[in-house]
Amino acid sequence: MVANDARVSTTPLIERRSIDYIPEAERHGRLLSQFTLWMGANLQITAIVTGALAVVLGGDVFWSLIGLLIGQLIGGGVMALHAAQGPKLGLPQMISSRVQFGVYGAAIPIVLVCLMYLGFTATGTVLSGQALGQLFGVSDSVGILIFASVIVLVTVLGYRVIHFIGRVASVIGVIAFIYLFSRLIGQTDVGALLQIRHFSWSSFLLAVSLAASWQIAFGPYVADYSRYLPSKTSSVKTFFAAGAGSVIGAQVAMTLGVFAAAMSNGQFAGHEVAYIVGLSGTGATAALLYFSIAFGKVTISTLNSYGSFMCIATIISGLRGRLEVTRLQRLVFVLVIVGTATLIALLGQHSFLGAFKSFILFLLAFFTPWSAINLVDYYCITRERYDVPALADPNGRYGRWNLLGISVYVFGVLVQLPFISTQFFTGPLVAALGDVDISWIIGLVLPAALYYVCAKKWHGTVPNQLILPVEQGAIPTTNGLAAQA
Repeated sequence: MVANDARVSTTPLIERRSIDYIPEAERHGRLLSQFTLWMGANLQITAIVTGALAVVLGGDVFWSLIGLLIGQLIGGGVMALHAAQGPKLGLPQMISSRVQFGVYGAAIPIVLVCLMYLGFTATGTVLSGQALGQLFGVSDSVGILIFASVIVLVTVLGYRVIHFIGRVASVIGVIAFIYLFSRLIGQTDVGALLQIRHFSWSSFLLAVSLAASWQIAFGPYVADYSRYLPSKTSSVKTFFAAGAGSVIGAQVAMTLGVFAAAMSNGQFAGHEVAYIVGLSGTGATAALLYFSIAFGKVTISTLNSYGSFMCIATIISGLRGRLEVTRLQRLVFVLVIVGTATLIALLGQHSFLGAFKSFILFLLAFFTPWSAINLVDYYCITRERYDVPALADPNGRYGRWNLLGISVYVFGVLVQLPFISTQFFTGPLVAALGDVDISWIIGLVLPAALYYVCAKKWHGTVPNQLILPVEQGAIPTTNGLAAQA
């Protein structure tokens, strides 16, 4: 513990690493930081809005809460399995996709991940702009620009600052949510709302899908924030630390959203931030809540921007054949990413709620197959035995393109199309299923099963054990691993 604390004290405030391997000498942090980071990332306004959608779109309170909890547990389990990879590999999440897709082929899911980050950053910026606009007495557009400036600064500073803000956001979030729940209970008959039970498969599965998609969407970058933990950190403990923080935080926030939407009489949609803050009244308390909403969004929006930077750097490094990214390059990437998200937010701020629902549900078609393939390969096929140096070599063990992984991924996307129900696209089998969208279930189960069967038979060479880069000051062993001198 003392050695770990010493590492933290000597780690520079501005992160030096990017997508390259984190040497053991630079590992630091505690499992508690995983819990607080993901708790803080979920105790925020966008999660409230996501929960509210379950009621706004036709569900009752009781079954919406049950559906959301089931979705949290399923999606949170998937998310936490990705988190457990971070300490073992010391790499950002999407770099490891090169094992399943090839050094060049990994760019296919990574490009889609970048689009996801842009969308979530933009939608979060809209809500934060509303909060800052109310707090400072300026327009929502000016609030959006102020928020974007803060995100650029925190993203450039990197890993340590992100975790620090996550800890602060979790504390502020807990205080704010306790207060909001107390106000809500004082203004409505919660028991009466829970007694209204009109079960509908479509509404119930919508709630499950909303929560599951929320959690699964963290999968492509959750390991980015656990990769600095010492390699001996328990995978099981990492799983529960990240998963519990995310599931508890999201369920609390979405529960507030469910009750807020149920008691709003149609006033919630289009005025999400103002309605939530209105539960507390006006004056100084309202100002503090506007601040807590904006600060809560700093964590998750920074995660999205930082993840976008990691993804773009991963794509470029695959083409260049090396993993290093300079601080100037990081700044340029972050400015482009946040600038694009801010432009989207400014253009789409007045049609937010409906577009957001369709966006997060449509995302499932592209991320559940990737997640299924990555997890099956890591835990069932290679069993953590990655050749980390080969991830930067297009001519190495994993090659440029892995046709098996790419083919199963394409199959996983296509097989969901008949079951998707969004404003963007509605599949031909949706009506026959009572307008229930079960595409994410198909996208998890079928690609996982197909990849497992095919990879067992045709998978490329797998190392006998995990191969890490030879670290400076380390003694290379005969099997290619590095032993600390």
